[in-house]
Amino acid sequence: MEGQTPGDRGLLEKPVPTAARPSLSSLGAVFILLKSALGAGLLSFPWAFHKAGGVAPAFLVELVCLVFLISGLVILGYAASVSGQATYQGVVGGLCGPTIRKLCEACFIINLLMISVAFLRVIGDQLEKLCDLLLPSAPPAPQPWYTSQHFTLTLLSMLAILPLSAPREIGFQKYTSILGTLAACYLALVIVAQYYLGPQDLAREPRLASSPFSWASVFSVFPTICFGFQCHEAAVSIYCSMHHQSLGHWALVSVLSLLACCLVYSLTGVYGFLTFGTDVSADILMSYPGNDGVIIVARVLFTVSIVTVYPIVLFLGRSVMQDFWRRGCCWACGPQRLAEPSGPWVRMLLTVLWVTVTLAMALLLPDLSEITGIIGGVSSFFIFIFPGLCLICAISVEPVRPRVKCFLEAWGVVSVLVGTFIFGQSTVAAVMELL
Repeated sequence: MEGQTPGDRGLLEKPVPTAARPSLSSLGAVFILLKSALGAGLLSFPWAFHKAGGVAPAFLVELVCLVFLISGLVILGYAASVSGQATYQGVVGGLCGPTIRKLCEACFIINLLMISVAFLRVIGDQLEKLCDLLLPSAPPAPQPWYTSQHFTLTLLSMLAILPLSAPREIGFQKYTSILGTLAACYLALVIVAQYYLGPQDLAREPRLASSPFSWASVFSVFPTICFGFQCHEAAVSIYCSMHHQSLGHWALVSVLSLLACCLVYSLTGVYGFLTFGTDVSADILMSYPGNDGVIIVARVLFTVSIVTVYPIVLFLGRSVMQDFWRRGCCWACGPQRLAEPSGPWVRMLLTVLWVTVTLAMALLLPDLSEITGIIGGVSSFFIFIFPGLCLICAISVEPVRPRVKCFLEAWGVVSVLVGTFIFGQSTVAAVMELL
């Protein structure tokens, strides 16, 4: 450090925001960050490889996204240390102003609600397949009422999801995140093993494309990759929960997490696509026979994986609702009668409200594929646009050398432009599909 200028040291030695009893270890941060990204998007990666036109173009898109994904996480850690805020929306508001904060909060609520609905819908589909296998019935006879998604998903939400979502701190999720990460890794290993050791009638001759069908096809997989890798909403909360908070340490945690996540996604996408070719389903588990014991175990473990990642999404959405609660109480009752939003009663009220609303939407949603593109488009705000804006605003008040400042400003502008393009392209495509 002796040979560095004060501007260089400012990037590495910024004071970090003080969180209440930060006790999250580095390994726990890696697992929570990894589990935040290993969600329902894992099932659609083989279909994304097919949609991109083959393995080579899909890998190219994934590597390009990986650069922006890692830089976005590092930028968010740096922005959190500069702003002194402990939430994503707080960081954006502290650096970019109240107007951008309101936009961030609106996108936050919409994106996290849709992600929660998507998670519950995936859980419901897997439970339905398991009930059909365990309780088979003749085609004319209807399934028992207790095997329907309305009952099984509601019961699971009350007995498992709600208790896991009740804790105040996100550091509690490090224990369940380890289990969820292992479940997602098991699914990837099963797909690889089925390609080499599965029945002969399972693998079909894949009609691989030597080049992408079109540039539009290649660009259309960006929302799927953003949906799969999105963990940036939790980045600030995870960073502020770590007891060892420094930019270099956070960069190492981010790189390790996303590289491990990229390995799992790549194995799933490549071998799932090579097994079924152009016949691959948007949900890779639906392409396999339902009576295979290995697939049954994978289905159960992946359900466990989604159950463990849902509380992380709820924690982030609840933090925005707690900010709304705090501002609403200040406006209506004054600061002397302010109810603490992190208290047990308010926290449980918001948690029950979130689970109830998302459960109702999941049970009424006709098709999960109709919102996947929209989720990926909105997530581009948190992966590209908001980190780029935070970087531009942060270095404008920080002592940084001119050349470094120019490079960081250019990178921030590029991030904003790329995110705007992905959001526009994915949103237009999703609206056209709905119409």
